[in-house]
Amino acid sequence: MIEGPYFVLTVLGAVSCGLVAGVFIGFSTFVMKGLAALPPAQGIAAMNAINVTAVTPAFMAVFMGATGVCAVLAVVTFVLWPDEGTVELLLGCALYLVGCFGVTVAANVPRNDALAKVDAGSERGAAYWRTYVTEWTMWNHVRTVAATAASVAFVLGLT
Repeated sequence: MIEGPYFVLTVLGAVSCGLVAGVFIGFSTFVMKGLAALPPAQGIAAMNAINVTAVTPAFMAVFMGATGVCAVLAVVTFVLWPDEGTVELLLGCALYLVGCFGVTVAANVPRNDALAKVDAGSERGAAYWRTYVTEWTMWNHVRTVAATAASVAFVLGLT
């Protein structure tokens, strides 16, 4: 049975991954659809503003906090190798670290950086916006599923 500080760490993993999943599902289900409905120049401006404000301490504490908790939890799980919950905990860590943090770094952030460089009022900007919305949202779906599945895996590891 998982107990003590290890229990607290696992609960923190479940909660923090669940919080990140909640942010991402909001983007996948209505924020991106709302931005896509705007004229391209307005959608680009709004998304660029969101991307700047997303790296504030409040969101980054949750997003990077979940990353840190998952990294520590993976190491602790390998060291302690509990009788129960090991597979679920390691699966949850891998899901978040690869499917959420890794996808953010490899797919979403590069698209955000490219969006920041386009001329929002140009035809090239409008064309990139259409591609951006589709691709960014698809990768955001991956992050949402990964963070949700990680949270579920942690809860299963506790049961």
